Amino acid sequence: MRRRSRGTLMQGARYCGPECLEQALLQVLRRSQRAASPAGLAFHRIPLGLLLLSRQQLTGEQLRTALKLQRESSPASSGKNSGVTNRKIGFWLQDLGFVTEHQVTAALARQWSCPMLRSAPKAMAPNRFPAIPNLLLESFQMIPVEFVEASGRLLMAFSEGIDYTVLYAIERMLGYRTEACLLRPSILQKSLENLGCRTGSGDVIFDRIKDAGECAEIIGNYCTMVRAEEVRVAQCGEHFWVRLERAQKETVTLLMRGWNQARPSALSAQ
Repeated sequence: MRRRSRGTLMQGARYCGPECLEQALLQVLRRSQRAASPAGLAFHRIPLGLLLLSRQQLTGEQLRTALKLQRESSPASSGKNSGVTNRKIGFWLQDLGFVTEHQVTAALARQWSCPMLRSAPKAMAPNRFPAIPNLLLESFQMIPVEFVEASGRLLMAFSEGIDYTVLYAIERMLGYRTEACLLRPSILQKSLENLGCRTGSGDVIFDRIKDAGECAEIIGNYCTMVRAEEVRVAQCGEHFWVRLERAQKETVTLLMRGWNQARPSALSAQ
């Protein structure tokens, strides 16, 4: 009896063998796929241009000029993808020199009702923060900026908008309470580059997964190979983030993408 394996824990249930675990994984993946939809994204009452106008940082004529340029550059009007399409109004306002990056970020912070981080994080050492895959940080244009282990609080900075579904995923995967703030895109991008240079990600990435069955099989095989004691799975945009927890050993991280996983992020909905 003492030699029997306790199995693998997932979402509060323990599975004794790989077959049972794969079946449970399949249900989790399909349920997450059905639940993922753009409906969870926030749609703001006041558009960014009107918010800048109300703060007297923009004139009506400047806003009309930027909106006209945005419409003329859209795929519907140009009939082709020129590489500058689908850019938000904030980009055009900055490109025309009507507002600064700081003003746009401050207005976005007011839209999202969250604080704005005015300066770059002091230190971006990887061991100061819980491990979040670099691919997800880049995909959602976010970065950890403050972590208080005693209270379990993790502050995440975004550059162009906040996706609360990924914040919830981080809470489920890491067990910490997340809060959000906004940071100027230029500062955040530089911080991401610095963090990427220091980490050298060891995450295992699978692209173009055929279906949920193949995804469940891959995760199950890895669980057996690394002798995982617990599996944590969360959907983050077009990726499934998988953590395989092991006793007194480093966690194995998998990222899976494929089979109609793509969906709009919070940034594309603005």
